[in-house]
Amino acid sequence: MAFTSNQLFKLSVKYLPAITAIITVFSLPVKAATFLVTERAVLGSNDQVDWGSLGKVFNPSAPDFSTFLPNSFLATSQGGLGLDINIAPTNKPQITPPFVFQTLPPPGIRTNFAQGDFILFGGIDPTGFQPLPPGAPDPRPQGNGGPFSISFAQPVFGAGAQIAVDISNLEVETFITAFDNTNNLLGSFSVLSTSSLALDNSAVFLGIRSDTPNISRLVFSSSKPQYGLAINQLSIIAVPEPTYTLAILAFGISGAVLKLRQRTWPNNY
Repeated sequence: MAFTSNQLFKLSVKYLPAITAIITVFSLPVKAATFLVTERAVLGSNDQVDWGSLGKVFNPSAPDFSTFLPNSFLATSQGGLGLDINIAPTNKPQITPPFVFQTLPPPGIRTNFAQGDFILFGGIDPTGFQPLPPGAPDPRPQGNGGPFSISFAQPVFGAGAQIAVDISNLEVETFITAFDNTNNLLGSFSVLSTSSLALDNSAVFLGIRSDTPNISRLVFSSSKPQYGLAINQLSIIAVPEPTYTLAILAFGISGAVLKLRQRTWPNNY
């Protein structure tokens, strides 16, 4: 049997609460869990930020201080996601502002990231490397250890980067912490790592992921904040573009209800 437009309108109004209830059940949030990820490939990212995209790269062979970054700045991922980066300022005037450099063999800057990586670095004291007597402790602050805080314009499922501290052959604890959009703590994890100048891609990867897209801010830090903190490319599990799955589901359910009712409703409905 066929239905007039008026009849279809009456049916949609009649069964709208049921359809809405079904959609609501499908969209109800579940309690989120966060997990530490220590391999970039395991994170399963679908977006990224390469710090070279900021367009300001410090060249140690031809220093240009205009390439220094403010402690707070904006960036955009390859997928168009906005990020707000805040690097905690230091109270030591001899330490430079943050900057991006490409890690390369001498005369470039060596690290234990992969050769050619663009590195976001908290800052360094260029006068802090004077020789000390053998075996003497070095109490001088040699760099800005952050923390680095990265806020996302839209919550994500997860993110991570390789991380290192500007000191060689010293075991350091590095941390990653996640917060939601109301600044509730979602999870905090740490690993032990040792930085070097080997250019061997051995810098530890620190990532965190959630089973719901509720991560609005990440914080990277270390147990040795007196030494400069560095991270490379930020990998992100961004929320995919909106789909019409629920709308299709709603129409499918309503269509199924109509077909079922067609067999039982009288012609004079």
